[in-house]
Amino acid sequence: MRIRDLPYPDPGLPDVRSGTRFLVWLGRNQLGGQIKAALWGLLHMAALVSFPLAIGYGVQAVVDRSGSRLALAGALMVGLTVLTALGDAMLHRAAVTNWITAAARVQQLLARKTVELGSALTRRVAAGEVVAVSTGDVEKIGWFVEALSRFTAAAITTVGVCVALVIYQPALGAVVALGVPALALSVLPLLPRAARRADEQREKAGRATELASDTVAGLRVLRGIGGEDLFLSRYRTVSQEVRAAAVRSARMWSLIAAVQVALPGMLLIGVVWYGAVLAGSGRITVGELVTVYSAVTFLLFPLRHFEEIAMAYSFSRPSARRAARVLALRRPSAEVKEARTAGPAAGSGGKPPTGDLYDPATGMLAPSGQLTAVVCGDPDAAGRMADRLGGHRTEDGAESGDGAESGDGRSAPSALLGGVALDEVPLATARAAVLVQDKDPVLLSGTLTELLDVPRSGTVPAREALEAAQCGDVLEALEQASVADSGNGDPMGARITERGRSLSGGQRQRLALARSLVTDPEVLVLDEPTSAVDSHTEARIGEGLKRLRTDRTTVVFTSSPLLLDQADRVVFVHDGVAAGVGSHRELLSTDPAYRAVVTREPDDNRERDDGRDGLAELERIEEQIEESA
Repeated sequence: MRIRDLPYPDPGLPDVRSGTRFLVWLGRNQLGGQIKAALWGLLHMAALVSFPLAIGYGVQAVVDRSGSRLALAGALMVGLTVLTALGDAMLHRAAVTNWITAAARVQQLLARKTVELGSALTRRVAAGEVVAVSTGDVEKIGWFVEALSRFTAAAITTVGVCVALVIYQPALGAVVALGVPALALSVLPLLPRAARRADEQREKAGRATELASDTVAGLRVLRGIGGEDLFLSRYRTVSQEVRAAAVRSARMWSLIAAVQVALPGMLLIGVVWYGAVLAGSGRITVGELVTVYSAVTFLLFPLRHFEEIAMAYSFSRPSARRAARVLALRRPSAEVKEARTAGPAAGSGGKPPTGDLYDPATGMLAPSGQLTAVVCGDPDAAGRMADRLGGHRTEDGAESGDGAESGDGRSAPSALLGGVALDEVPLATARAAVLVQDKDPVLLSGTLTELLDVPRSGTVPAREALEAAQCGDVLEALEQASVADSGNGDPMGARITERGRSLSGGQRQRLALARSLVTDPEVLVLDEPTSAVDSHTEARIGEGLKRLRTDRTTVVFTSSPLLLDQADRVVFVHDGVAAGVGSHRELLSTDPAYRAVVTREPDDNRERDDGRDGLAELERIEEQIEESA
């Protein structure tokens, strides 16, 4: 695999049974690149450790006053220098290629998992954990993949030199052959403690990242309540814990590095002393002593790769374990089988099911071609219900309906569309059938044209979607921004900053709604799409939504009377079950619990509520609707 060929057409199906198995799977998928890097590494290190032979040969030539042999030694050194430079350059090229392609493979796998699970991912794994895995952990995994080929070349070279020394000079060679393995294994007792400290540092850093991301996401609210200093002090505390853990980890690795320097130095001193004794007694020549000494000196270079691979593996194994834990998340039932057989494009050619949308966990039914509003007093339960309507099973919560979730770990099944369970069809088919807009949709940076450049049926033009979502003031603001930036005054070409931070909450919400409307899906699920807009705009959005989604199935989670009054059918979900079905006005006048949720009535007033109160509230809401119109 070459860098120019990235991204992979298919990154494959990883072995996520453990971190070690995941690393082995990565290595197996890069076997060709690893062999290529190892061969270049062998050339580099074999040429490097051959210098002692040329040096010893030259020294002996000087002792024997042989000019021809000295010239031959010089030529040999020039040739070895060229081979060393060539091997080093190509080894670096091949090893970095392995690093980049391995990191790209893991990144693609994580991206595919994010697309597969959607918003359900952050409900099963903390957002900070996902960020840490996709950045720091990917880097550490790539480091191990890169270091593996260098270690392989170093290990083969070290064994070859030790065998050659034993043959060349048995007395000194035996000392080296026994001492080098002892040096390589000397750090093993220290590695478990170093790995634990590195893992502790990473966990603290992950918590700090999660706290920072949560703080930034809620910065506007924190400023409103004056909580900036409180969260800043919390982050300072967590940051200092990360610093202390990093220092503890660095101390252990510095001890390992010190051992790797001190022990080879002691071996070198022992070899020189013993060699001097042998040379003094005439058992070896000066050239042989210089050759062995130089060989031991050059062996210190490949020995450094033993320390590197130990560090890389100690850091990458926990990282691989965390990456495997994220990649092991699956859509229940058929998704595992689908992933094993078809890869990321599974089911892309399947025909999406059609018909009524039904949630078995609550009993909510959204008839085909109608606008159904769902009123749910618990926002978390509404979010889980939206996940199920999008084809995901939910594993937390406390719904108690048919097949409902409970605290005992059971999962609630996904919704049925036309009698077909959405989690039993391929992911691409489920996504083509139902589009779910989250409560907090994300706007990516780019122009408005790029924002609305999404897969669509072609039936709904962008202008109509923007008009139905009441984005007139947004277009005016973007038009002014376009004049200031480029002078053309085209709002469709105006740039939107990351996550739409230059827009207000209501403007972001309406642009996200327009993006959902322009796709024109057969089934559209909207979770609180107007929570950040004023009542006048909300009433017009309700009218535009009903007009634009004629003969299309639409489900809106809301408690706004202005939207509820536009719905063909209202379903009231109470205590995990569909407790009431009808029009907004019918439920308002007949169901006290529904009225309490819609009007935000305190719990202690519900028992005193009766039909006359409902009629009075209905008259008040009618007046509000007339004023908004």
